[in-house]
Amino acid sequence: MAAFYAGFPETVPVRTVNRQCSSGLQAVADVAAAIKAGFYDIGIGAGLESMTANPMAWEGSVNPKVKAFAQAQDCLLPMGVTSENVAHRFGVTRQEQDQAALDSHRKAAAATAAGRFKDEIIPVATKIVDPKTGDEKPVTIAVDDGIRPNASLSDLSKLKPVFKKDGTTTAGNSSQVSDGAGAVLLMKRSVAMRKGLPILGVFRTFAAVGVDPAIMGVGPAVAIPAAVKSAGLELDDIDLFEINEAFASQFVYCRNKLRLDPAKINVNGGAMAIGHPLGATGARCVATLLHEMKRRGKDCRFGVVSMCIGTGMGAAAVFERGDAADELCNARTVEKSNIFLSKDAK
Repeated sequence: MAAFYAGFPETVPVRTVNRQCSSGLQAVADVAAAIKAGFYDIGIGAGLESMTANPMAWEGSVNPKVKAFAQAQDCLLPMGVTSENVAHRFGVTRQEQDQAALDSHRKAAAATAAGRFKDEIIPVATKIVDPKTGDEKPVTIAVDDGIRPNASLSDLSKLKPVFKKDGTTTAGNSSQVSDGAGAVLLMKRSVAMRKGLPILGVFRTFAAVGVDPAIMGVGPAVAIPAAVKSAGLELDDIDLFEINEAFASQFVYCRNKLRLDPAKINVNGGAMAIGHPLGATGARCVATLLHEMKRRGKDCRFGVVSMCIGTGMGAAAVFERGDAADELCNARTVEKSNIFLSKDAK
């Protein structure tokens, strides 16, 4: 129905992919893999989520046998509880989390003011309905409306924990409840060149890994090394990272665990400011990453998109700037090892 609404003819096939918070990135990876396999030459990897229309609540029942398996039961934990688990288990403080949230809002506000999102955002005409009167007002959405330019540590510190009485996860240091959509157009390089289309980036590798569901937020700390190594690179070769800020606790943990340079991560803010519409985030992060890589030019060759995934996974993909593509002949050889298990997730 969405495809027809968007104007695609009946001859274009579609399908839905679901991998929770990484669905948008998974869609991109699936299209890239299909093109590489020769199934088709052009595809769109897209994702969307209306969290206002579809709240994160499970109203059905589950097999009672789930209670017999601790990890299966942990798959049903509220995401905020897994955030508290990460903070407690790995010693991520409230102050660290609030500071990460403040940094996210400040960077997103600066990027918006500088017009850095304009090339990746398509304005959408819609309407706002007043919940009290029912009056409709036509609007055009062209900027993310969750960014708080005036956020401060003092304000963030006043917010109460949501998921645990003496916890550290608050509404201020978590990703927002958001509506959003994103799409990534992919095709063979020869097709793009024949059509005279600009090439923003090259999809290099993708990895999805499993971790303990009770601390699902550690996913990027395991997925990023897996994806980077499969690209024949090392972490130091990556110039930019877009790591989804599901919660400040897991974002700070992953950043510290991988010893990443903060100046390379979410340089235009992240989900705590921009929002995290679950299905859309992967595609949105790809768009944000590739446009920033284009702006930086020769100083930025490789980038990574990554996120944690509810029920205990992590996903990551490596991209190369479009006008810098080659066969990675200058990359250092990296010996492959068993990189799919997280020591921290035991």
